[in-house]
Amino acid sequence: MKAELLAQHIKQLGIEVLTGVPDSTLKEFCDYINSEQTGLVHYTVPNEGSAVGIAAGTYLSTGKPACIYMQNSGIGNTVNPVTSIANAEVYSIPIFFIVGYRGAPGTKDEPQHKFMGRITEKIFDCLEIEYEVIDKNTSETELNGVFGKIKNALENKKQFALIIKKDTFDKRVNADYSNGSELNREHVISELIKKTDSSDLIVSTTGKISREVYEQSDLVLNNHKQCFLTVGGMGHASMIAFGIAKKSPSKRVICMDGDGAALMHLGNMAFIGKQNTQNLIHICLNNEAHESVGGMPTAAPDFKYAQAAKVCGYPSVFEIKTASEFSSLIEKFKNLKGLTFIEIKVANTSRDDLVRPKETALENAVGFMDCVFKA
Repeated sequence: MKAELLAQHIKQLGIEVLTGVPDSTLKEFCDYINSEQTGLVHYTVPNEGSAVGIAAGTYLSTGKPACIYMQNSGIGNTVNPVTSIANAEVYSIPIFFIVGYRGAPGTKDEPQHKFMGRITEKIFDCLEIEYEVIDKNTSETELNGVFGKIKNALENKKQFALIIKKDTFDKRVNADYSNGSELNREHVISELIKKTDSSDLIVSTTGKISREVYEQSDLVLNNHKQCFLTVGGMGHASMIAFGIAKKSPSKRVICMDGDGAALMHLGNMAFIGKQNTQNLIHICLNNEAHESVGGMPTAAPDFKYAQAAKVCGYPSVFEIKTASEFSSLIEKFKNLKGLTFIEIKVANTSRDDLVRPKETALENAVGFMDCVFKA
């Protein structure tokens, strides 16, 4: 299926506003709507719940439904506004959801997607939202029939979810989302790991950052026992790191966060900045993009994370943009103490042959806890 066909069907529903969070399953569609003139007003948002808010505002001001795209892991962020705002027993807001089906039953996927894959359809059943699942074998005639159901649901002020399996869309030439930054993220991660002590603990965010932390820790330290790889739960690594830091005051905790993740739950920075945490180093590796799911720019690619950290109350803040600034940081990194925020601007690139963790997520947690509990 061509991404253009889905966009045409969306417009035929009378939808004018499209909003959401990028997903690798929907990459071809996301690339198309972000780089082509589609006739749709498009907003990339910090999280999927925000998209429901935009959809509600759009309907209340125009009488027209909006379309929200997301990975199925993002369903959780929508549950509150869907049930307490959009539901027929509240404001009865019609919304068309396009959902990337990660971890679909019978397919091979990453561990963080398996459980959500098993319950994706059950969640929509629980939310009383009608849905259809399509894949690469769905014919245009079948798709027309599905959109007939979608049209009927929206006209009756209901929500409808189109759940899309991997490889449904025809491949497109990849869009170029280069940000012009000179620092390579994997090199930055490697250099930071070289300046850690055996007592330091590392918490890395979901996506390619955790894969790079995993690989570089093995290369630099010959193991990754000190690393907790937050393979799922985008946006929550900083609070995991905070929880560890508060209960492990004798250890320095280093959080390697991403800009998209930090933006998704920006309130975490406001909370952490007001806490008396003396052993947390919060690093934001900012490439201005959702690189792990295709490289599409974030909702606010020019957001100033270092400046935000200052406002949030982090007592020590660094903003790193150049190789010389990074070299200066590396010289002092080993001795950094107290609550610190470091924003490092990095290029929106990574190796195609990055390894994936060989251990299960549970094995990673058990090994990490053994390291935490060591005297």
